[in-house]
Amino acid sequence: MTADIAEVSIAIEAAITPYEAQVTQLDEITGIGATCAQELIAELGVDMTVFPTAANLASWARFAPRANQSAGKNKPATTGKGNPWLASTLGEITAVLARSDTFLGERYRRLSRRRGKLRAIVATGNSILTIVWHLLNDPNDHYHDLGANFHDTRYHQRHQHNLITQLERLTGQKVTLTTKDQTTAA
Repeated sequence: MTADIAEVSIAIEAAITPYEAQVTQLDEITGIGATCAQELIAELGVDMTVFPTAANLASWARFAPRANQSAGKNKPATTGKGNPWLASTLGEITAVLARSDTFLGERYRRLSRRRGKLRAIVATGNSILTIVWHLLNDPNDHYHDLGANFHDTRYHQRHQHNLITQLERLTGQKVTLTTKDQTTAA
């Protein structure tokens, strides 16, 4: 069996050689190793002109949200059955990201707390496919992680406003903030 595995590995290396630049480009994403990059290229190809936008790719892979409404009522909707090999690769990548200190890892953790693990996997897979589409669409692009604290730093003011509003509702008084040198007036 070891000889068979080695033979298949050599065949895979020979088949992926023309796409080595794309494998390296996808390998920049945390959670996607060389093997997962090869699997993504095998399932998606490298020609992203087939998909006009990243949303088209996510929809084709069945990793896009679907609305099921009738008479103004939301009904449960699944994403549908897509490519099972692509789904397993994206699930594997998401499992690695869930334990990482990256933007996508934090995205998974935030969504899994609110919406559940399965929906978080689909949403994170959608984000991964969007990144993959952009990287494969432009060979000169490089992946740059936004960091695990992206949402905290970006939405600090909104969080501050929400907390002030909550405090005003609880106390019935107007709250104003001042610098640390001054006292807070309530």
